[in-house]
Amino acid sequence: MIIPALDLIDGQVVRLFQGDYGQVTEYKVNPSEQFNLYHQAGANWLHLVDLTGAKDTSARQLSLIKTLLESTPANIQIGGGVRTEQDVADLLEAGAERVVVGSTAVKSPDLVKSWFTKFGAEHIVLALDVNIDANGVKKVAVSGWQEDSGVTIETLIDDFLTVGLKHVLCTDISRDGTLAGSNVGLYVDLCKQYPQISFQSSGGIGSLEDIEALKGTGVAGVIVGRALLDGKFTAEEAFECWQSE
Repeated sequence: MIIPALDLIDGQVVRLFQGDYGQVTEYKVNPSEQFNLYHQAGANWLHLVDLTGAKDTSARQLSLIKTLLESTPANIQIGGGVRTEQDVADLLEAGAERVVVGSTAVKSPDLVKSWFTKFGAEHIVLALDVNIDANGVKKVAVSGWQEDSGVTIETLIDDFLTVGLKHVLCTDISRDGTLAGSNVGLYVDLCKQYPQISFQSSGGIGSLEDIEALKGTGVAGVIVGRALLDGKFTAEEAFECWQSE
């Protein structure tokens, strides 16, 4: 499944390069119109990141998010600075089908496990961003990739399987925003090790060949952001590529 993505800062569609707020590309598109174009192309799921809320949770763009979600019939998963139970409740109430939780899952695992119990595993996606060292150890980064948590992705997944973890969005940080292709080997390894989890690949998609390369990995979804906005290929072409044998 192809999952088109939009990142928003103050209602403006943007892309950050490798998570750096100092390297922002703005796109002159209307987020509602863009989401509807993606839905018309065949997207049943869309991915939204509230970068304003990620930086300052008190500035979360809730009214804008609610309007945006009401304007598209597609299912939306949304993240960006989700740190409290109230954040999860607010986003689900605004119309999100799934809430994406990142750093908080690493820093406060027991707290986030309680959200699985309260809201259901189907409604929560763990977003785990990894740095892979020379020995192939996959350490999860936190705080907008500024810190190495010291925890491996396998340790974290094993921990959350105890509360029924179903959805993991995994990004190889070195590939994000680069259009240089996904880390195919990373997804092959994870999908083989955890067949019960629906993994979403994120970062690096720059061509239809990059989508093609992920087809045999076992990933359930491919997040595509910048490549669509930059016109590397159309959403229709992405869906056709994914669905073709």
